[in-house]
Amino acid sequence: MLVGIVGSILPVIPGNPISWAGLIMLYLAPSMEFDWVFISITGVVAITIYILDYIIPAIVTKKLGGSKAGAWGAFIGLFVGIIAPIPFGILLGPFAGALIGELVVNKTEGKLALKAAIGSFIGFLTSTLIKFSFTVIFLLIFIWKTMEYRDLLF
Repeated sequence: MLVGIVGSILPVIPGNPISWAGLIMLYLAPSMEFDWVFISITGVVAITIYILDYIIPAIVTKKLGGSKAGAWGAFIGLFVGIIAPIPFGILLGPFAGALIGELVVNKTEGKLALKAAIGSFIGFLTSTLIKFSFTVIFLLIFIWKTMEYRDLLF
């Protein structure tokens, strides 16, 4: 569950599917009754959030005048921001990457490139917030179910 939360922030780890796998492992405990409806619903939610993670930044970037170069720049900037030893690199990387992508690849003018970079950054933050929220909800469900069945599990 904790790896899922970390994965909701780091793009290398699929956070929501890992958190969902944690719920499945809990329900596979011999003392727990397996709830197909619950696992199915949470699975659909996890897959939907996983797909939306790729769609939301692109939609927001496009709405604010960005291009594929800006979206790819934000994605590459995120990786650079994670690796680079700079403060707030995970936040600055996507913004700088989108800006560079718009300025260099598309030769977009300054104000339009800045608007597109802001759009890409907002899309990234929105997507990350949604992923993080759902992994925390999955963790809370995990804790709640563990507490509910603690006599049988331990």
